[in-house]
Amino acid sequence: MPTDMPTDMPAGTPTAASIAALDRTPLIERLGRWADSYPDDRAYTYMDYTTDIDGVAVDMTWAELDRRARAVAAALRAVTDPGQRVAILAPQNLDYIVGFLGCMYARLIAVPLFSPDLPGHADRLLAVYGDAEPECVLTTTPALPHVEAFFDQNTVPRPKQILTVDTVDTSLRWEAEPVAPDDLAYLQYTSGSTRVPAGVMVTHGNFAVNAEQCWGTFDGIPRVSSGVNWLPLFHDMGLVTAVALPLAYASPAVLMDPVAFIMRPIRWLELLSKQDHAFTCAPNFAYEYLSTKVTDEEKAALDLSGVQVFMNGAETIREGTLTRYLDAYRDNGLRAEVQVPAYGLAEATVYVASSSRYEAPTATAFDRDALNRGVAEPCDRAAERATVLVGCGTPYGQHLAIVDPASRVRLPDGHVGEIWVHGPNVTAGYWNRPADTAETFGASLAGTRGDLPERPWLRTGDLGVWYDGQLYVTGRIKDLVIIDGRNHYPQDIEYTAYHADEGVRREYVAAFAVDGTTDGTGDGAEGDAGEGTERLVVVAERNRRVPIKRLDVAAVTAAVRAAVKHHHDAHLHDFVLIEPGGLPRTSSGKISRTACRRAYLDGALPVTVTGA
Repeated sequence: MPTDMPTDMPAGTPTAASIAALDRTPLIERLGRWADSYPDDRAYTYMDYTTDIDGVAVDMTWAELDRRARAVAAALRAVTDPGQRVAILAPQNLDYIVGFLGCMYARLIAVPLFSPDLPGHADRLLAVYGDAEPECVLTTTPALPHVEAFFDQNTVPRPKQILTVDTVDTSLRWEAEPVAPDDLAYLQYTSGSTRVPAGVMVTHGNFAVNAEQCWGTFDGIPRVSSGVNWLPLFHDMGLVTAVALPLAYASPAVLMDPVAFIMRPIRWLELLSKQDHAFTCAPNFAYEYLSTKVTDEEKAALDLSGVQVFMNGAETIREGTLTRYLDAYRDNGLRAEVQVPAYGLAEATVYVASSSRYEAPTATAFDRDALNRGVAEPCDRAAERATVLVGCGTPYGQHLAIVDPASRVRLPDGHVGEIWVHGPNVTAGYWNRPADTAETFGASLAGTRGDLPERPWLRTGDLGVWYDGQLYVTGRIKDLVIIDGRNHYPQDIEYTAYHADEGVRREYVAAFAVDGTTDGTGDGAEGDAGEGTERLVVVAERNRRVPIKRLDVAAVTAAVRAAVKHHHDAHLHDFVLIEPGGLPRTSSGKISRTACRRAYLDGALPVTVTGA
């Protein structure tokens, strides 16, 4: 690896002065300000689709939000002390936001979670609750039976108090106490895609600064720009965009439950069509979903010309998805430049970098073999060994460096390394994990740094490269598959697998390595690596659109094996076709390769049986 770096910084990297200018004032102070200055302005609208397929709008003004949050603060402080944790076990609605802001007023540490009846997340809730050890729980009257059952059926300690936010006496008064930027605001538990969920300690200053960084990227208009979100409020991107952004600039927001989006995706676009100046965000799969699940009849009434930002982040961003989404809604006013690819992570509150909303996204074809060697070499996108990456723009209000993780030396542009981040949005570490905190949040740069600080740097665990003034994210260090000394990015192998045969469900594939010493469930295909080396495994959900009676598992397996060998020159130790919905996922909806690998080794995957 190179040991010297040019002193010039990548294009778009902020100066120390611009970072220092960011406002770390706790956002909870602004809530009282908006309640005094704009008491009757609409703060939030929740679209309730449980009783009406077209939705019922429930509005809340700044004055009402402030009054109810203060009442919750008073009720909480009657039973617990500042600095204690409060778990929010509630469905996604306005009561959730009231409870969260009530914790902020009371100087308590919120733990944003979900109602225990959320399907598929029971084990995660148990693990997170046990780690956070909250003294109190906030929920709602409809969710209370599920919360009570959670404590009756599990061994976790019962809290001092379970408060239902919707029944808190709003006549209770609370005089705001001083809140410092470095005080902890909440614990954001990681999705667990590569490790056991850890509680990221987000301060009030982190929360405020990251809202400003997002706002600067969105180029929003205070009291005018509207956020429209369906992302879970217990997810980092959902919490910052749905709560922090409106609070920072007194801008209205519209919320809906994630299930309402999944059941009828057009709802999200219908809400956006009603806004004159709107921004929103979602993972790549949501845009892919909208490209195929909305009929021409449903699209007819849409007008997306008022949407300024469709941010795309939280998972691998596909050029094909951007193209399909634009083609699907171009006639409805969608512009190419409002598709904004972004990069972020919970350890940096959420937002780190993105493209500009005034320029169309950039996608570049790189030679796959060169990337695997750690060098970005552009090539013709029609080349056999080409892989196309979507640029994630530049950071806003923070430093970003591409670093050799072994030597800790900053790498030249065009070289793949670990993404390191330094800025006021970098959080305080992991709850009760001092060793992990020191390793992840306390890194120091070595060698020539230019204008960059020596420390502390956040080691993201993600791999990326600066090329032509943009950040390209190439993968995660822990997900790299290393076979015979060669690196392979799992997302490339997954892409190859779900394009190999129509029997594989698009995007629902996990590629990972198992140790050569394990028995596994492989069939010992010719060319398998020997003992002590890693072996490549691909697990894929079957495509439910292919009738099970005509599904030929052997033919699908052969097609995937041949495609992986041809495109990656890698032998596939095992291919497993499983039932739709069988791939383990994180709380944010991403496929968890770690959990999939564990289920594979345990023989716990729902393998497709055709009866042949």
